[in-house]
Amino acid sequence: MKDIIKIHPNDNVAVTLIDRLAGDSISIDDQTITLKNAVDRGHKIALTAIETGENILKYGAPIGHATTAITVGEHVHTHNVATNLSALSEYEYHPAHNTLSATRIDPDVQLYRRQNGDVAIRNEIWVIPTVGCVNALARKMIDQFNKQHCDELGIDGVYLYNHTLGCSQLGDDHLTTRTILQDLVKHPNAGGVLVIGLGCENNQVAAFKETLGEHDNERVKFMVCQQLDDEIQVGIEHLNTLYQVVKQDKRVTGKLSEVKFGLECGGSDGLSGITANPLLGCFSDFLVSHNGTTVLTEVPEMFGAEQILMNHCHDENTFKKTVNMVNDFKQYFIEHDQPIYENPSPGNKAGGISTLEEKSLGCTQKAGTSQVMDVLKYGERLAVNGFNLLSAPGNDAIATSALGAAGCHMVLFTTGRGTPYGGFVPTLKIATNNELAAKKPHWIDFNAGALLTGKNMDQLLNDFIQHVVKIVNGEQAKNEINDFRELAIFKMGVTL
Repeated sequence: MKDIIKIHPNDNVAVTLIDRLAGDSISIDDQTITLKNAVDRGHKIALTAIETGENILKYGAPIGHATTAITVGEHVHTHNVATNLSALSEYEYHPAHNTLSATRIDPDVQLYRRQNGDVAIRNEIWVIPTVGCVNALARKMIDQFNKQHCDELGIDGVYLYNHTLGCSQLGDDHLTTRTILQDLVKHPNAGGVLVIGLGCENNQVAAFKETLGEHDNERVKFMVCQQLDDEIQVGIEHLNTLYQVVKQDKRVTGKLSEVKFGLECGGSDGLSGITANPLLGCFSDFLVSHNGTTVLTEVPEMFGAEQILMNHCHDENTFKKTVNMVNDFKQYFIEHDQPIYENPSPGNKAGGISTLEEKSLGCTQKAGTSQVMDVLKYGERLAVNGFNLLSAPGNDAIATSALGAAGCHMVLFTTGRGTPYGGFVPTLKIATNNELAAKKPHWIDFNAGALLTGKNMDQLLNDFIQHVVKIVNGEQAKNEINDFRELAIFKMGVTL
């Protein structure tokens, strides 16, 4: 078992994989180092003397600079490290393209095929309020419908995606809410959808339907509660009508590369960029080598590593879209008088992450080495196969929902500190360390910490692909077992 790792030959710090006491000795780079301080797992230890102002190197890149002289064997963290980042940046395009070859087979999976050509990994009925005022009514409809069908439903369930928005919203804020809800209506995992409005809200059902675009009238129903004598009964009738259609759907054989995956992290620690995030990078490259699709979001957690992503853009137009995405988000922070580089969070720091550059360099390990094929605005849906970027904040709930709204069938979510959260698509939790996986088996779906206890990345990737195939085929992710299914919408000008 490894107990310390130097990630890149140029690094002047190493990451300890176990808790250590002051006075402990470590052997690395043909030298024995005595620790000056106690250092927790996931935190950094200086391998060389580092002068004040000198860069701290991890992943082979600067993650900040020393704010005081650091001696060999000293703990390197927020008390002696500061970010190098500043405000808006100008970027240059230096293409660094990697040609991927398919070295693994594309596994067979069991999918639903929709009439418009989309595939799905779940066959559910979704109830979507246009306004928060009808959340309780929608819940009552579903409860009574489920009582009527207390025996085996024969579908993957009926779910309400409630929210507090849809009223007293103006301009872009209102349009954003409507767009995300419309994205849900068109998501293929929903075999049927009931859209419920109140009648007096900004987000009117008539305008919602008119601007929805192409949809299957047999599978999407609408109702306005104020116009009905008994809205509960009408809602149940709609659900029963949808149910008669949805229960006829059957899985058929397809390929894993047909499934679209969102890539996300939350509650990161010092091991995120060493175990779980590189695993997702390898998984993304594997899918893309078979013309599959993956999506990376959480733009503020790209700050400090964005040039790497920009250099992976497949052409100059995509590069420009990436620059605009990054600088628009920075401008958003500036306009709302928020510090651009306030990240990392207290939990990240406790896990060993000192600066945003360090967090971002670890976060972007999920991108693998694939070319960036397209950049999506918040609320836009996927149009191009391959590796995509999506504009959304670092808020876990909003980012997960944005990935689902873009058309991802599943979100792959790495975590070092742990989180129970789940979105409206299966949200697979990958632990960065063995301790979290053992402590929270009811949250965690897969343990990437095995990389530190004997498995190599090739073995771990094989295991992960097999597990993902099971979830695609219908085995429930932990968030589904726990019934943790949430929708969160970016309220413009409020959530950062």
